[in-house]
Amino acid sequence: MNVDIKSENGYAVATLNGEIDHHNAKEIREEIDRFIIANQPRELAMDFGNISFMDSSGIGLIMGRYKLISECGGRLVVKNPRQYIKRVLKISGIERIVRIVNDRL
Repeated sequence: MNVDIKSENGYAVATLNGEIDHHNAKEIREEIDRFIIANQPRELAMDFGNISFMDSSGIGLIMGRYKLISECGGRLVVKNPRQYIKRVLKISGIERIVRIVNDRL
């Protein structure tokens, strides 16, 4: 799993690749948290377009980043989740607090 974070004018995109599970969620969380604390973006989009698998650790990952960025005055967006991930997010209730968008054709 790797995370590539690009930022411009207060807006950032963290592109996630691979799988999100209990084995790698801590590493992802720490990398994104360091970025949020150092840069305090107005908006951070977590791009899930290249995520092939996600367990409940992904829910915790999103919730924790939502809490941190909210405390810093920003907002979190989840981009491009595959259909089954989108369904898990809906069932978990995350879509009520985090905007979920698709920008793929």
